[in-house]
Amino acid sequence: MHRLARTGGTAGLLRWLAGRAEGWAGLVGPDGTVLHAAARTAGAMVPDVAGLVAEGASALTERGVQAYAVDTGAYTALLFPVSVFPPGVGDDTGPVLAVVTPRPVATGLATLLADVVLPLSLCLQAETLERKRRRVDLAESRGREAVLHLLMTGQLSIAQQVAGALRPRLPDPVRVCVVECSGGGRDEVARVCVDADGGRSWIVRCPVYARHLILVMPAEAKEPEPGAVPTDETVAARVGDCVVGVSEPVPLADTATGYRQAFHALAVARELPSRHARFGVSPDPALVVGPVGRRWADELLNPLLTHVPRRAQDPGSQELLATAASWLAFSSHATGHLKVHRNTLAARLRLIGELLGLDLNRLADQAALDLALRVRSTPAPACTPEPAQSGSPASGTSKAAGGLDAILVRPAVRDWADRQLAPVLGAEETLRTWVRCEGRLGPAAAELGISVPGARKRLTRLETVLQRSLLRPPSARYDLWLALRSRDLTAAA
Repeated sequence: MHRLARTGGTAGLLRWLAGRAEGWAGLVGPDGTVLHAAARTAGAMVPDVAGLVAEGASALTERGVQAYAVDTGAYTALLFPVSVFPPGVGDDTGPVLAVVTPRPVATGLATLLADVVLPLSLCLQAETLERKRRRVDLAESRGREAVLHLLMTGQLSIAQQVAGALRPRLPDPVRVCVVECSGGGRDEVARVCVDADGGRSWIVRCPVYARHLILVMPAEAKEPEPGAVPTDETVAARVGDCVVGVSEPVPLADTATGYRQAFHALAVARELPSRHARFGVSPDPALVVGPVGRRWADELLNPLLTHVPRRAQDPGSQELLATAASWLAFSSHATGHLKVHRNTLAARLRLIGELLGLDLNRLADQAALDLALRVRSTPAPACTPEPAQSGSPASGTSKAAGGLDAILVRPAVRDWADRQLAPVLGAEETLRTWVRCEGRLGPAAAELGISVPGARKRLTRLETVLQRSLLRPPSARYDLWLALRSRDLTAAA
């Protein structure tokens, strides 16, 4: 009996009781509702067992006795109350153990049932506590995921308020770390992370990639002590099958930028023996667009920022902004990030495209919207205060991308573009073809005259050279489109 309680729990005990009684065993509520049940064999169902045990459970509850029996012509139902909580804790009204056995009742069966009440009660208590623990863990995980979502969409004050109920407090500034685990190893890696940094990092299970763990770590304000190993390096060393990418130090308000950097570093780390990489120096294009770029971004986004939904249930301005940012970062995986159906995501994207006059199926318009959102989230003093220069849009560009051309010919942007493309200088064919094919692997492979696996291998090598993710979102394709466009405009001037 106690062995079954340890190994099989409530279900194991009920199956064993049904076999000993050569009939039916189950737990029923005070109102007669069957909660758990087991029969000796699949065909050994007692006629009207539900009505029989409901009658007995009702009588047991009303009379307040410790045992009750109901006899029919062929069967006897034996009932014993079972306590789920210790005395004085929780609700005293617990389920009832009911066993229906053929008459005559086997000798010692009633004593056996009285003896099984205690281990059955302990099993129920343990299972109830386990269900509550899982609900608490799920609530905490969803709470941390919600805080990360708020940080990614720039809602810093709300994120800090929500995080106040959890531990630890959100650090500022931070490094964002993305750990790619194997299979279901996220829980173990999370324990390693807590042990490595003393619980100072904010740890979130990625809602988009099932194998990713996201750490928002405190950025050290000073040089680490001699011999001290950073948390990200410790995790890579202690967990033999994980890959780690880490961002530069960023303000807490720029967590989204830190995440993109860490994701790009992760693409590089997959190709390194150490399985660990930190993001290289690569300034954000939003920092070099200048005041004219900020005015362009405000003008482009104004229809979205001022949008008022026609119905209360329709998405408002902030929700559409969050949808756009999530989709640009995660593509179709945004459904998991936003917790919406794919049809809902598609409808929101159509509305965003209509409001802004963009064709979101085109990489040019995607890059323009991505840059505008990043400029909007960048503090104005950080933008390079350099006068804008004019430029003529080339054929094949939309209105949004054409308006962007005047910004892409600025000297600061040209310098940024040169730094982005320097690692592939003179060997841009694969990259240009992939970007020209809207970042789609199949058409790019066909235009290059190679197989799709061959094109994927080339882009994987480019990921290592550029130190950016290309094949998996968040992808560097928007930055690369901007860089290539800036170079083409400069060459045509």
